[in-house]
Amino acid sequence: MKETLTTVTTAAELLEVSPVVPVVVLDDVDHAVPVARALAAGGVRIIEITLRTPVALEAIARVRAEVPETLVGAGTVTAPRHAEQSAAAGAQFLVTPGCTDSVLDAASATGLPFLPGVSTVSEAMRVAERGFGALKFFPAEASGGVDYLRSIAGPLPELRFCPTGGITPDSAPRYLGLSNVGCVGGTWLTPKDAVAAGDVAKIEALAKDAAALAG
Repeated sequence: MKETLTTVTTAAELLEVSPVVPVVVLDDVDHAVPVARALAAGGVRIIEITLRTPVALEAIARVRAEVPETLVGAGTVTAPRHAEQSAAAGAQFLVTPGCTDSVLDAASATGLPFLPGVSTVSEAMRVAERGFGALKFFPAEASGGVDYLRSIAGPLPELRFCPTGGITPDSAPRYLGLSNVGCVGGTWLTPKDAVAAGDVAKIEALAKDAAALAG
C-alpha cells in the first residue's frame, strides 16, 4: 500500500499520495471541512477543490487551516491568476485541465507541485520539454482511456499520469494497473447529493473503498 504523504514537494510525489484523488466541486463553503475530514477518515488524505464555484478559494483556505492532515489543491486552473490566487489561499498543489504557456509559467512561478493537463501525445511531449514528467490526462475516457495510455507507454516511458474524467469505481482498477499511471482523479467519492445533505458517513465509506484500491 502506498504511504500517505502529508506534504509533497514534487508533482511525482502527488501521484503517490492516494490511488484516487477526489475531484470536488463545492457550492457551499461550509461543506469544505466536513468533506475533507470524511475523506481523511476513510483514508484519502488529499482533496482537489475545483475552481468552478465562487467559494472554491475560501474552501481551500479553510481546509488548509482546519484539516492539516490532508493535502489540499486547486483544480480547474485555467488562467494565470488562478495559480496565483490558489497559492495565496493556501493550496498545496495545482491541477489544470489543459495547458497554455501562460498557465504553465504562472503555475511554475508559484513553486507548488503542479499536474499540467494533456490529452494528446503532442501536448504531452510539449509539456515534457518544459520539464514536467507527471501529468494529468484529461478527459480520460473521452480521450481514449486505458487503451490510449497503454499505447503511449512505449514511446513516452518517462511520463506518468493521473487520468481524470469519466472514471468510475469499476474502471479505476484498470487504469491503476497501467505502468504509467500513478493515481486517478474521481468525482464519485463526493457525490453532489451526499455533499449537499452533509452525509459524511457515505463519503467516508466511499473513501475507504477508494483507499483500498492501493492493494
